[in-house]
Parts: sequence; structure tokens; C-alpha cells
Amino acid sequence: MQALLFSRLFTLAAGLSLAACVAVGPDYTPPPLDVPGAWSRLDSSARHETGAAPVADLGRWWRTLNDPLLSELVEEALRGSPDLRSARAKVREARARRGVAAAGFSPELTASGTYRRSRSSESTGSGNVRELFSAGFDATWELDVFGGVRRGVEAAEADLSSAEASLQDTRVTLAAETARNYVEVRTQQTLLRIARDNLASQSETLQLTSWRAQAGLVGSQDVEQARTIREQTRALIPRLETSLAEAEHRLDVLLGKAPGTLHARLSDAGGLPDVPGTIAVGIPAETLRRRPDVRSAERKVAAETARVGVAEAARYPSFTLSGSIGLEALTLSALGNSGSATHSLLAGITAPLFNAGRLRSRVEIQDAVREQALATYEKTVLSALQDVEDALVSLARAGERSEALEKAVAAARTAEQLARQRYGSGLIDFQSVLDTQRTVLTVEESLATSRSEKVLALISLYKALGGGWSAPAETAPAGKDTP
Repeated sequence: MQALLFSRLFTLAAGLSLAACVAVGPDYTPPPLDVPGAWSRLDSSARHETGAAPVADLGRWWRTLNDPLLSELVEEALRGSPDLRSARAKVREARARRGVAAAGFSPELTASGTYRRSRSSESTGSGNVRELFSAGFDATWELDVFGGVRRGVEAAEADLSSAEASLQDTRVTLAAETARNYVEVRTQQTLLRIARDNLASQSETLQLTSWRAQAGLVGSQDVEQARTIREQTRALIPRLETSLAEAEHRLDVLLGKAPGTLHARLSDAGGLPDVPGTIAVGIPAETLRRRPDVRSAERKVAAETARVGVAEAARYPSFTLSGSIGLEALTLSALGNSGSATHSLLAGITAPLFNAGRLRSRVEIQDAVREQALATYEKTVLSALQDVEDALVSLARAGERSEALEKAVAAARTAEQLARQRYGSGLIDFQSVLDTQRTVLTVEESLATSRSEKVLALISLYKALGGGWSAPAETAPAGKDTP
């Protein structure tokens, strides 16, 4: 009966206290932003590269590049990358922290049981042995009268949302970095092929010059000049092979593999991925909604705003209910008797009276942290807009540069062939041949680099648009490591 009365009193007091709860501190509202209605760099010169493709294409944008191996590698990275596993673990941590914060709404209940055996001194007492058995339950509940726990849960919820957005941002970055390193591999393979082709051509020129020198038509100076340019080209090959190996190793690590694992799969020197005719660009507001890093920064502002309320609540009185029910007897068999029951109920209030402004300063500190988070969010928004604008310019200009270099390569190759023919006929000196061969190597390398820059600009644009993650994939049930 006493236990039932205790339970009812405890529940009634808690219910009355919770009914009067108010959450101190500021209520969060999303920061207003002045976002332009359109991209300033999406001009007529860039529209042949960008257009209104479906936004859904951004979730698996690498498939639009028509390179099956690239698609395989990106999706392998999204399954096995250590960076992604770390981001998933952070989501689990944030979810667990939310559970810890939410537990503050509930009372804490503990069970205890003790046995004590004591013997008094024969000199000062009877020398009797005394035993005491006890068992019971203790409950403690700090009532959230001023909303400190509620604000803590709000902060934990916002932290969880921020961690989930960071996981999505990790996917965006991982997909882009995998594609970039794959393009770097293909670029180095292309430059290596150009160097070897030019080495073969220059070897033929050296052979031709040697024959003419043996016939007495030219001097040994022409032979040595031909040998010099050939060896200079040969010297490029080890450096290119080193760059190729390093790019392959970076790709290995991104996929969570030991360096050298992908060498066999990448050994076939394929060309660069295709650039699609249209790209999903959308409008700035749509991009900001899709960018995970922007959402993560906004959720951090919400979390720090809620923590201002946590700090503010510490300045108000705290109310605590505690009690216990149990049994206590001198023998184990008597522990269940009705007369062995015990109970206690305690209601307490604690209020800060003087702390030299420490609690007020903590509120000011947290408000400054909130302001820092807001500034970081605003900078993240501006950086996101800049990323898209920069990528649009780079993509358009790289396309123009590639078109001009393609014409330059064709003209240089024609000039080199004509120079070799005229030199063989004795119409020009050997220096003209060397100049045309140097020009061919230079413009071919520039064209390969320019084509690579065009694909890299496209990858940067997809990353800037927030491509590389899919909301259904992140929210669908999965294994324990998947949020």
C-alpha cells in the first residue's frame, strides 16, 4: 500500500512539473539567404556544355561519362572506402548521443541488495553477532522544468542530421576524387603514349640523318642534334611512368586497397571519359538544397542555437524527485514479511545564488559559438555558389581551348611531315626539322592536358552541384554500419 502511494505521488509530482515546463533560450529559425536566381556564368558560350538534364542524373553522374571501368571503380569506392566507413561510424556516434540526451527525460531507477554481518566488542558491548539483509529500488528524476534537457535533445537531433549530411558529403567527395584520379591515370597514359610515339618518330629522323651523314650530304652536327632531341624525349618517359604509378596508387587507397592492386585493370590504356552534351545545372537555390555540406553547416547552426538554451537553463533552479522502496530484516527468511517494508520520498530544489557571473558567461560563450557556426554556414553557402560558377567557366573555356589545340596538332603534324620530306630532298636545313618535331610534341601534350582539364572541370561541376549521393539509398534499411 505504501509502495503504491509512493508511486502515485511520484507520478503526480512529475506530471505537474512537466506540464509547467518552458524551454528557455532562443528558438531556432533557419537563417535567411540572398541567393541569386540564376548562374551568372551560364552564358551563351557555355550553354552548349550545360542544359536542363534531369536532376536525378546527379545521383550517379559518373555513368554519364560512358566509361564502364570508371563506373565500376567509383561504386567500389562507395562500398569499401575507409573514409566512408569513418563517416558512417560518426553517424552511429551521433545517434547514440541523441539517445543519451533523450534519456534525460526519464527517471533513473536502480536496484540494490546488501548483506551486512557485524560483531560488537566484548569489552564495550555484548559481543553479539548481528546480521542485516536489505533489498530495494531507488529512483531519481531531475525534472526538466526550464527545458535544459529538451534543448539538449534538440542539439543532439541537429548533430545527428549534420552527421548524416556529412556522410552524404563524403560520398560526393569520394566519387569526385575517384573520378579525378582515374582521369589522371588516363591522362598520364596518354602523355606516355605521345612521348613514345614521338620517340619512335625522332628515332626515324636520327636514322635518316645518320644515312645522309654517311653519304656526305650533312655534317655530324645534324646527327648529334637529332640524337639530342631524341634523348630529351626519352628522358620524359621515366617521369611520366612515375606520375602514372602515383596516380594508380592514389586510386588504390581511395578504394581501400593496397597500392598496386588496380594496376592490371588499368593497364589497358583507354581514352579519357566522354563529356555528355547536357549537364544538370538547375538553379542556385536548388543546388544549395542538394549540397550536403551546406545542409551540414545549417544543422550545426541549429545545434549550437539549442545549446544556448542548455546554458541558459543552468541559470535557473533545478527540481529533483528521489525516492526508494525496499525491504529490510535481520534474517533472510523475514525479508518478505509485511513489516520489513521501507520507503522514502524526497523532493528537492537547487538554485544558483552567486557564481561571480560564471553561468552568464557560459551563455555568452555559447552564443558566440552559435554566431561562429552561422558565419561558417554563410561562408559555406558562398563557397558552394563559387564552386559552381568556377566549374562552369572552366568547362566552357577548356572546351574552347581543346578545339583550338586540335587544329594546332593537325597543322603541326602536317608541318613535321613536310619538313622531313624537304630535308630528305635537301631543300631545308636540319634545324627546321627539329623545330617542327619539338612543336608536335608540345602541342600534342597540350591537347592531352586540355582534354583532361575539360573532363576534370566536368567532374568539378558535378561535385559542386552536390552530385554523388541519393537520398533513398541513404535512408533505406541496410546493415549496422549504414545509417
